[in-house]
Amino acid sequence: MRHYARMTSRSVLLLLLPAALSAQAADSAQRARECPPCAEWNAHQAPFRIYGNTYYVGPRGMSAVLVTSEAGHVLLDAALPESAERIAANIRALGFRVEDVKLILNSHAHYDHAGGIAALQRASGAQVAATARSAAMLELGAPTRDDPQFGAALSYPRVSNVRVIEPGDTLRVGSLVLIAHLTAGHTPGSTTWTWRSCEGERCLDMVYADSQTPVSADDFYYTRSTAYPTGVQDFERGQALLERLPCDVLITPHPGASRLFERAAAGELVDSSACRKYAENARRQLAARVAREKGD
Repeated sequence: MRHYARMTSRSVLLLLLPAALSAQAADSAQRARECPPCAEWNAHQAPFRIYGNTYYVGPRGMSAVLVTSEAGHVLLDAALPESAERIAANIRALGFRVEDVKLILNSHAHYDHAGGIAALQRASGAQVAATARSAAMLELGAPTRDDPQFGAALSYPRVSNVRVIEPGDTLRVGSLVLIAHLTAGHTPGSTTWTWRSCEGERCLDMVYADSQTPVSADDFYYTRSTAYPTGVQDFERGQALLERLPCDVLITPHPGASRLFERAAAGELVDSSACRKYAENARRQLAARVAREKGD
């Protein structure tokens, strides 16, 4: 009888396997239709030290940054929902424990940068902190109506118990000190984070500068939006702030926006002019967007 039970159980599993694989394939196909570049964004990237106690732990196309200390770690961004497992594996590959992540921060609350936060929050038990408008989106798991990409950006797993912070707040984990800077425009709650990392006696100013691209849903106009009427002014304030920030090493949510991998390969990660150049390029993109809108 026991032999019969084992055979029956195995037979049931074999019968169910094609259906499970079919469902998985259907989910993958649906995801590919919803987000054609997601598979490329989530491609494997070996984790590496950026400088001192700051490490890149994200997939190839979306940044996730780990800042470490003996008392616990801080994770900035978590890429796509399907990136959470990859980020956790990268953290472990560096010799750190996911359970030692005490604080998770976000640049802006879109699916491609906040999608993995809920899973990593559960895995680590970390606190998640964000500005009020980002917190509302994180807890909703989707853009709110004042977001330029409302109606276009994909939803993602909701994040619970988000601590609301103010621009200029200082957050601490052990010896780590990170400062929040509002650099809105891409979303109303977009946040740039700064901290210092040291190698021996040499300490550098690290800047995780949020996206400054004026992209939106097709029906959104920065110059005449009633849902987000301060978008252009918010961009301008953020760009001016980025030009003023002490900035030795620039990191961005899309690593390609700051040529992170190319700079790392060339040994040119330290560049005190990088934030200024980033802001200048963003100002040109904003001017082109405003001109297009006025020409419509």
